[in-house]
Amino acid sequence: MRLTQNRVKLTPAGKLNRQIPLENALVCALLNLKYMKPRFSNQRNYALTLVEVLVVVVMLAVLAVFFVLPHLAGSQRSPRIECGNNLKQIGLAYRIWAGDNNGKYPMQVSVTNGGTMELANGRNAWINLFVMSNELSTPKLLYCPADNDHVRATNFTTDFNNSKISYFVGLDANTNSPQVFLSGDDNFAIGGVPVKSGLLELSTNAPISWTVARHKFVGNIGLADGSVQMVSNSGLTNLLHQTGLATNRLAIP
Repeated sequence: MRLTQNRVKLTPAGKLNRQIPLENALVCALLNLKYMKPRFSNQRNYALTLVEVLVVVVMLAVLAVFFVLPHLAGSQRSPRIECGNNLKQIGLAYRIWAGDNNGKYPMQVSVTNGGTMELANGRNAWINLFVMSNELSTPKLLYCPADNDHVRATNFTTDFNNSKISYFVGLDANTNSPQVFLSGDDNFAIGGVPVKSGLLELSTNAPISWTVARHKFVGNIGLADGSVQMVSNSGLTNLLHQTGLATNRLAIP
């Protein structure tokens, strides 16, 4: 078949005849550029190789270690930190109260003068804190956020008692003995047996430890100088030795 004038001459096999007008050759060239897939492409191949996938997985694992795990650990540390801050405020309240009472804590001042000396027998831990309600300003400071055995008080007048207090009262604490126990977490164990509410008399050689409750074998101790120590079982034993007292009397709420 033949095409006249500007038409392309086709051979029986359907191929282009080499003797074609120039304009028809240009048309064919353009058609080839548009519809024929080039053998080589400059477009980038975005498919990930196995090595690249492994690198991404490793990077995600590293990010999890640096960001997720510290967040989980921080969530466990925050109750201990809040507990320690509570004890610092309690220690400050004791110091303020002592400043108005000749440098003495409530346990060394008679009831007739606004203290708790005659009531400091271990069964009334709450009364030693009740007389400092003005200095404490809120009973919420007396509750450890990790304590499941007591409840948070909302005021000092409605059913305020030992059930609203998470911290012991050091009955022998005074401003002249800075290392004596003043207040702190009350979840002690003696010889592995958890202590009960009431008077706890600790000798310097007592096999004292923390229970797993609250801070998981770690606890906070407020000293008579107003400082707070976060200690393990061994640290608790060391603090007890450093009090300088043969016996430490603690009122456990």
